[in-house]
Amino acid sequence: MDHNVKIALAQVDLAVGDVAGNVDKIVDYAQRARDEMDADLVVFPELSVCGYPPEDLLLHAGLRYSVEKAVTEICGKISGIAVLIGFPEYDEDHIYNACAVFRDGDVVAHYRKQLLPNYSVFDEKRYFESGKVAAVFTLNGIRIGLSICEDVWRSGPMAANRSAGAECVIVINGSPFELASQSNREAEVRVRISEAQIPVVYVNMVGGQDELVFDGGSFVMDGKGDICFRAPSFDEGLHAIVLQGTASGVVPEAGDHSIELNTEVSVYKALVTGTRDYINKHGFPGVILGLSGGIDSALVATIACDAIGADHVRAVMMPFRFTSKMSQEDAATQAATLGIRYDVIPIDPMYEATIAQLEPILGDRKPDVTEENIQARCRGLLLMAISNKTGRMLLTTGNKSEMAVGYATLYGDMAGGFAPIKDCSKTMVYRLAHYRNGLDEVIPKRVITREPSAELRPDQKDSDSLPDYDILDPILEAFIEEDLSVAEITERGFDRDTVIRILEMVKRNEYKRRQAPPGVKISSRAFGRDWRYPITSGYKFPR
Repeated sequence: MDHNVKIALAQVDLAVGDVAGNVDKIVDYAQRARDEMDADLVVFPELSVCGYPPEDLLLHAGLRYSVEKAVTEICGKISGIAVLIGFPEYDEDHIYNACAVFRDGDVVAHYRKQLLPNYSVFDEKRYFESGKVAAVFTLNGIRIGLSICEDVWRSGPMAANRSAGAECVIVINGSPFELASQSNREAEVRVRISEAQIPVVYVNMVGGQDELVFDGGSFVMDGKGDICFRAPSFDEGLHAIVLQGTASGVVPEAGDHSIELNTEVSVYKALVTGTRDYINKHGFPGVILGLSGGIDSALVATIACDAIGADHVRAVMMPFRFTSKMSQEDAATQAATLGIRYDVIPIDPMYEATIAQLEPILGDRKPDVTEENIQARCRGLLLMAISNKTGRMLLTTGNKSEMAVGYATLYGDMAGGFAPIKDCSKTMVYRLAHYRNGLDEVIPKRVITREPSAELRPDQKDSDSLPDYDILDPILEAFIEEDLSVAEITERGFDRDTVIRILEMVKRNEYKRRQAPPGVKISSRAFGRDWRYPITSGYKFPR
């Protein structure tokens, strides 16, 4: 006899450490799933009670107390529907990344994550002990297995679920965004399904947490590996799917299929999501940034407006004698187009006063990068003063190409609280600018087409100090994201001396990156959580 289970997938944005707020959201979504969808089960993402990733907050006794109280509260508050939540489970000696199914005050199923990722941004072996056994429960006659995130990236836990009698598996996830993450997840789940021949319900969280952005994209695959449902990426939502139990097995009913986003769209949405949540979860009333007339600050200003609205974005142009008329015109034009507050503060008086104060010590030495850095630091001082006085967070506007080779001024243009495009190469910045202008033209065309310049000396161009970005960026990607050697990068057609020069610049500027603000991770390896090169290093790239 046929039977079915209606499952509500809660693709939600949760806040790390805000246990009370997370509980309120869990209860609200569970009640909506019960009352509006008539669902039998509502499923929340990995560590939904405390937020993901909680990092060393897990070790704090206060969090343990809050989580244990919250799990009891959820179990008692929600009735008339089964609820699957994730939480850190504590015993005397260990912590487990766990989940449980509750129904009308009873524990229906309990599971501990078996495979603990310890690579890239993940450091779960620092905190958690591995679970050892599968967990399968029956709902409306269908036997459902449980897994947590990394468990579905290897064969063991899925096979254990199948051996324990599971007819389908629910996987709860805290899987962060990076390029091609959605297709990679689906491909990996398809491999597991080919081994076990049972459907998978995959629920992922959304929202920004420091450098990480979670993109949702929850989906359901049938026992053949075909997509039956896919939720929209980057959007919170509650989505109902039905598992139909038949004589030949469990078959998910067909539902909506949100399209997979292309590179530019997905990256842009990730930047907006990460910036929005960083601002809002910290309670900032808005942001401020320096708008230079260049493409990086133009893109950051646009991202900020899309994230929190133009009323909460403020820009300052800080011209100097080397600032072109074009830059001043384009910055003013973009500010007017976006509808943001725009102020102009020339830095000449500050610069001249600083030089005068230094003259007794530095004498009449020939101008060099020192004077260029003073310009940048004058601007940083002004922006930080406005940030302090208004409470608005300062956004920095540097990109990954610049941060890699140190083409940025410590305590100058690197000053700030968050760096939206920190993990975007210069070539990606251009791609995103073209994409965003395709929706409506908010970045002046000249900003995109002109040759990039820091405008810190007469007729300065980025190409004076760096190779063209179509050469620089592939070399950086090969080294940073692929860990290739000088020889391997050279084999791709790049000049060996150029490769060594660039890699030496990367090594030499690690101290700057350690002092840079956090920013949204969009690549497979961003500067921050998953980049741990030494500052002091005697390593030399072979010539």
